[in-house]
Amino acid sequence: MKIALAQTRPARGDMPYNITRHTQFIEQAAANGAGLIVFPELSLTGYEPSLCKQLATDATDSRLAIFQQLSNEKQLIIGAGLPTKGEQGIHISMVLFQPGHPPQVNSKMYLHADEDPFFIPGINLPGLIINNTHIALAICYEISVPEHAEKAGNTGADLYLASVAKTAKGVEKAAARLSEVAHTYGMTVLMVNSVGICEDGECAGNSAVWDEKGSQIARLENDSEGILLYDTVTQAATTVTVMNQQS
Repeated sequence: MKIALAQTRPARGDMPYNITRHTQFIEQAAANGAGLIVFPELSLTGYEPSLCKQLATDATDSRLAIFQQLSNEKQLIIGAGLPTKGEQGIHISMVLFQPGHPPQVNSKMYLHADEDPFFIPGINLPGLIINNTHIALAICYEISVPEHAEKAGNTGADLYLASVAKTAKGVEKAAARLSEVAHTYGMTVLMVNSVGICEDGECAGNSAVWDEKGSQIARLENDSEGILLYDTVTQAATTVTVMNQQS
């Protein structure tokens, strides 16, 4: 199986633009044989907590139907970041589109203190099982919570896949932490980050993959969009450029 890490540059609060850009990444990932593509934290809106009330929606939003369509057509699982509405507040979520199935929502269970004024904790999905490969999902701050990675390791996850929105300082710490997770639990670890301006500053890319010993296999640059394509069988990683047809 090939996993595509989609390092995007979200436009602040501009869902129509971001949706279109996501579709370009999805088309390119599918053309390169990916079975799963995952985008950064809150990729469809940008990481903009102060805008979450006006941007929050749910998996049934008609604007997202294109992702289900592409999932069905390309036989590709798609994970896109979105603020979602809950009964008590707004969650930081990843909406998962799978061929022939209704969308599922994986919501961030552990929040950073800075997020508490804007979001509430949600419910993690058990993860994904694709071709007998168990993939545990994490959203940004969750990688810093020991119990989160421990649960993934103890439930037999083969891969730990983190969707984040990290600045240069944050992504450096994340890389060290994820290398540790990989080594401790013998899991391949993947991280997808965005680039460009966000509410906390500027996201610094460096989407990467670590092997089961904690050694980094490959990474993208810190300032440009692109796909890091990882093959779970050969353990090889390649980079793919995605042209912006709106430019």
